[in-house]
Order: sequence, then C-alpha cells, then structure tokens
Amino acid sequence: MVDLRSDTVTRPSAEMLAAMTSAPLGDDVYGEDPTVNALEERVAGLLGHEAGLFTVTGSLANVLGVRALVPRGGEVLCEASAHIVRAELGSHAVSGGVTTRTWNAPSGQIDLEQIRALIAPDLGPYFVQTSAVSVENTHNFGGGAVQHRFDALADELDARGLPLHLDGARLWNAAVATGRSVASYASRAAAASVCLSKGLGAPVGSVLVGSAELIREARVWRKRLGGGWRQAGVLAAAGLYAVEHNVERLAEDHANARVVAEVLADSAPGSVKPDQVETNIVVVDLAGTGRTVPEVVAGAREAGVLVGGVGATQLRIVTHLDASAADCHNAAATLARIIAG
Repeated sequence: MVDLRSDTVTRPSAEMLAAMTSAPLGDDVYGEDPTVNALEERVAGLLGHEAGLFTVTGSLANVLGVRALVPRGGEVLCEASAHIVRAELGSHAVSGGVTTRTWNAPSGQIDLEQIRALIAPDLGPYFVQTSAVSVENTHNFGGGAVQHRFDALADELDARGLPLHLDGARLWNAAVATGRSVASYASRAAAASVCLSKGLGAPVGSVLVGSAELIREARVWRKRLGGGWRQAGVLAAAGLYAVEHNVERLAEDHANARVVAEVLADSAPGSVKPDQVETNIVVVDLAGTGRTVPEVVAGAREAGVLVGGVGATQLRIVTHLDASAADCHNAAATLARIIAG
C-alpha cells in the first residue's frame, strides 16, 4: 500500500527512534526537559525569533499564536481556504473569541488589494477592528503553493502597525522550493508556527515562535488549554533529528510530486497543471473526467494506493519521505488508469 493521503503518515526511521530512546528527559511543565528546551531554542534560532514553544499539533500552535495577537472580540484576516478557518474546527472562535474575515484568491495566494479593502481601522464601539493578518505558507488547500507576495504583505502590515501571523506548517517546503531561509519568512511575522510531523517526518509536534514575552504568554495558555506535557523530550528528540536531517531532502518530495502531476496530466488533460506544482502537494480536479471523488478514492484503495478527497471534485496527493520515486510514479500510473476508466 502506498499512502499519499498526507505527509503526516510517515513513520520514524531507525535513526530517529534511536535519538528518541536516548534523549535526556525532564518535566517540561516545570521547564526542566533539556531536549524540549534544546528543540525550542534551535527552532526559534532557525526562524529568527527569540523563543519557541513545543506543541502537540500545528493547530494548537496556531490557536496560541493567533490568540497572542488578537484580543477577544477582535478579528484576524486570512484567505478563505486557510487551515485556520477550514480545518481547525472553529477553535479560534471557540477558545479565543476571535472573529475572521477572508479574501478568496487562486491557490490561496496573498491578494494585497483585497486585504487592503478588508482591513478595518478602530472606529470606536461600533465595528470590529482588524487585529492581525494570517498567512499560510505553503498553502495546503491551494495545492502546496508558495506565497510569492509574502514580503510585500509584510511591508504593508509593518507600515500599518498590524502584526502578521504565519501558519508555516509546511514552511520548510516553501524555503526549499524558493532557496530562501525559513528565517527570511518567519522573522517578518510576530508569531509563526512550523510543523515537525509533516514533511520532516517526526511522529508528533509543532513549534510556535515569537518574542520571549509572546512565548511566555503562550506557555500559560498552552497549560490552560490542557496542552502541558511532562517528559516530552522523547518527542522533541524526533523533532531535533528531523530538523537536522530531513529538511534538504524535501526537494525529493517536490520532484516526485511533479512526476505525479505529469503522469496524471498526460492521462487526464485539464485535471492537473504540472507547472503549478511547486512543492509536495498535487490537487487533481475530476470535474469533466466522468469520475467522482469517492469512486476514485475507493478504486485507488483497492489497487493499493491511498489518496484523499478535499472537495466535491478534488483529490489531494501528498508526497513524503516514506514514498519513493518509484512508489510515486507507480501510484500516479494507477490513478491515471482509474480516472481514465
């Protein structure tokens, strides 16, 4: 079975497991786990920030980051298919009292004109005020697209005195695809999260970074929301191994994704645009093929390939370190035969 539903399905390698079992441990609620402390310091440094906080999920890291920037009753602006509004189960509203307004752009891109029109100033006790703007880079439901107007938005927000929140779950992919450092993106944001359990292959965890003051507050809220953990260094060790060994190899996943897109474009013209595949996610549009998402997902499973549906007519295919080039090519060929009928 070749599992291409997500890059979260990877299993720790033998070397990663060895790092986990040999990690020095302590109680992280007391701030005494040396491996957690090392991970937080390492990732914060890589991303150009003062401090970091290890969290169990990217969703929790985003909740803490947005909550630190947006007061209760304030609003955050984001793209309509951003993870924070589509895939975090309303957590920002439920736990933080945060409202959202959205722009809509192809591939989830930054649209400066729409954002300018959405930003609401402080007009007194009559209208909600925009407190922050959130950007996802790369954009999951936008097909792993890199945000190419990121710096222009950061400049705009700096001039307005508005903070930027960066959902960098796959920021490592953006950096490898563009040749930029992760710090060149994350340092422009007041709060940024990065995931360790997606492309980097760790079993669990994300890190929120920001100023020392922001992270102190986020640490309190992590505990308040039940996210404190004890000897978490077992998991932090996997994250450290992933950061040290699995970043540059993301280029292999990007190359495999383009091969998948090319195979599918040949068999089902119009369903995929290979030149738009920038990282490790391929979105296939079945509209016009005569096939439905449930039919293709079920047929692929029977043939030994796991893919997922992300819309009424869309499939998502995600390459990762546990799927070789041959695995990806063969899976694409299998999907092509199923789509072609």
